[in-house]
Amino acid sequence: MPSAMTTFDSYFLMKTTLPKIDSIEKKWYLIDAEGKTLGRLAVTIANLLRGRNKPIYTPHLDTGDFVIVINADKVKLTGKKKEQKEYMFFSGWRGNEKYINVEDMLKKRPTFVLEHAVKGMLPGNRLARQIIKKLKIYASSEHPHEAQNPIPYDA
Repeated sequence: MPSAMTTFDSYFLMKTTLPKIDSIEKKWYLIDAEGKTLGRLAVTIANLLRGRNKPIYTPHLDTGDFVIVINADKVKLTGKKKEQKEYMFFSGWRGNEKYINVEDMLKKRPTFVLEHAVKGMLPGNRLARQIIKKLKIYASSEHPHEAQNPIPYDA
């Protein structure tokens, strides 16, 4: 019969280390959304924002990086989503629901489509509201973040 493990032995088996907030290194990534599928791109962006690509990933800490997305108006949707997918806006007043399909939204506010998709892939808590602030989306290929030296990321 095997002997029972003592508390001394169990203490040295495994230690969980948490990263210190000061020691987390945040990088800047540049992603070109031209020709990329919306959902697959949103997953990649959400993982970079949360830091899931790092070995120090901790679900309750912000270990992620900054992400700059350019050419958001040229994102691709599969199937008939451009005509059929709709966003609903409700003011709170009776009879004041407004539906806008993706094709019109890409013309009107191209950054909204990608931001909405990424927000849906983050947890619904205060940490997600902090994380989404690190996402910078631009409809054209120009952005004002050259000083941060973003690393091109192939999504």
